[in-house]
Amino acid sequence: MEDQLKHYQNKLAYEIDSWDLKVLIDKKENIVVIDARSAEAYAISHIPDAVNIPHRTMNNETTSKIDKSILIVTYCDGIGCNASTKAALNMTKLGFRVKELMGGLDWWKRDGHPTNTTSPSDSDSSSCGCA
Repeated sequence: MEDQLKHYQNKLAYEIDSWDLKVLIDKKENIVVIDARSAEAYAISHIPDAVNIPHRTMNNETTSKIDKSILIVTYCDGIGCNASTKAALNMTKLGFRVKELMGGLDWWKRDGHPTNTTSPSDSDSSSCGCA
């Protein structure tokens, strides 16, 4: 039972769902949401006010303007994409406190939350932006 309790505590410590993220955003909590996908995917659609730092480019230089004392939330396309996990790992290695958005942009949209979108057909896109 103790192992199971620790598992669920860790899961909540390192993951966040779209509802809880939206609550933090609406409360204007001091967080940074990072879209870990390619610049091209970010340009098509992203969570409002998210910054784009593709997971492959994360280093001390590309993250130097981010305050290490605030919560970082990483996301990517969703299930079947692991850019948010790679980003969370990279940001943790760089000394940030990180949570990964469960379900990524896909679940964010499915829950009815807003996106900044430049393409009306972005929800029909079948290509992964995690490259």
